[in-house]
Amino acid sequence: MSIPQAGPAGPTTEPRGRDERAPTVSGPGQPEPRHCMVVHAYYPLTETRVQREAEALVQAGYAVDVICLRGEGEAARERYRGVDVHRLPVRLDKVSLGRQFLSYLRFFASATVRLASLHLRRPYRSVQVHNLPDFLVFCALLPKLRGVPVILDLHDLMPEFLAARFGSGRRRTLARLIRLQERLACRFADHVITVSEHWRQTLIDRGVPPERCSVVMNVADERIFTPRPHVRSDGSRFRLIYHGTLTERYGLDLAIRAVGLVKDEIPEICLTILGTGDHRPALVEMRRRLGLDGYVELSDRHVPEVQLADVIGSADIAVVPYRDDVFTDGIVPTKLMEYAVMQLPCIASRTTAIEAYFGDAMVEFFRPGDVDDLARCIRELHADPAKRAELSARSSNFTGRYDWAHLGAAYVELVRSLAAHGQNRTQAQPVGG
Repeated sequence: MSIPQAGPAGPTTEPRGRDERAPTVSGPGQPEPRHCMVVHAYYPLTETRVQREAEALVQAGYAVDVICLRGEGEAARERYRGVDVHRLPVRLDKVSLGRQFLSYLRFFASATVRLASLHLRRPYRSVQVHNLPDFLVFCALLPKLRGVPVILDLHDLMPEFLAARFGSGRRRTLARLIRLQERLACRFADHVITVSEHWRQTLIDRGVPPERCSVVMNVADERIFTPRPHVRSDGSRFRLIYHGTLTERYGLDLAIRAVGLVKDEIPEICLTILGTGDHRPALVEMRRRLGLDGYVELSDRHVPEVQLADVIGSADIAVVPYRDDVFTDGIVPTKLMEYAVMQLPCIASRTTAIEAYFGDAMVEFFRPGDVDDLARCIRELHADPAKRAELSARSSNFTGRYDWAHLGAAYVELVRSLAAHGQNRTQAQPVGG
């Protein structure tokens, strides 16, 4: 069974009107079904997606273990919001591609041993492995040999990620290996989950059977990001906002340059960029070089989500200026879904995935990479408050179709059905088979 599928124009889950609570999977006197997640990341600090899925299963009656990296000062074992977290003595290392790969290998070896040990002590009913890397899914070999269904959760498609980072013509041997490990990983898994219909179709084109591939979107956490009256923090500035990772493919340099183009016409303009990433030093230098210190705020301090929602609520419009490459073309940015829930109008690149999901929502599109077209959008929305209000009202065209209450329930049902199928398959095997 897969999560009910639909294109971006329709719902991905059952109609509203049904009980929105996640299904109960164990009754009185029955042991809790056990589910394990493996992720090469820090939990819960950097993995909202993993946290949300894990907690949805806990609420549905599952016992959930998460095997992850261990950051400085973190406990090796911790129970966090009902989830048992097992942290391995491996750190994230992105200094170079080689060191990042070694970090993957160390974590893979440690996770394989820890997962096998935990499963032998108290067997899991299902295992879910999150990429990057794709080959991490093979750490679930022992549970799979014992009939436990394995889910591969592809946050990113590695061939596209590599092509966007290094170009399609470079590192060809590495590119072939990346494609091979994705293909083998998808074959090994009993089911594949990804984050957008665009990427689901890409995986199907590469050979993943449609019935074994589903979408679980990174929708906004509606407990934190909620509609609120727009209140300017200082009552005078015209505020643009972006929050998230700062990397070249996300086009923040375009946003800064666009502010430089319109600042004489809109002297009250201010672009706030919240986040960290490898492109931040270049953005700081660009701001200095263009003389935009009074117009562009660059903050790398960590802002808790509750406070972040308040900062977003003080903005007039959001900006998601992604460049259009083979990787970003399939991304549905979580930040854009957060802006939608908060009914904040947004200027965004017209990429395939963004247009598919937000074409009738609160987005004003510009041509990817075109700073003049981005500046045009800023001018038009600044001059037309009625249009900003219209875009804000149209946010319901997205939020009415995609929310975690329904997507989370469908995700839990997917895990439950896969586990039931695996259990039936194991029971049907002859003794010793």
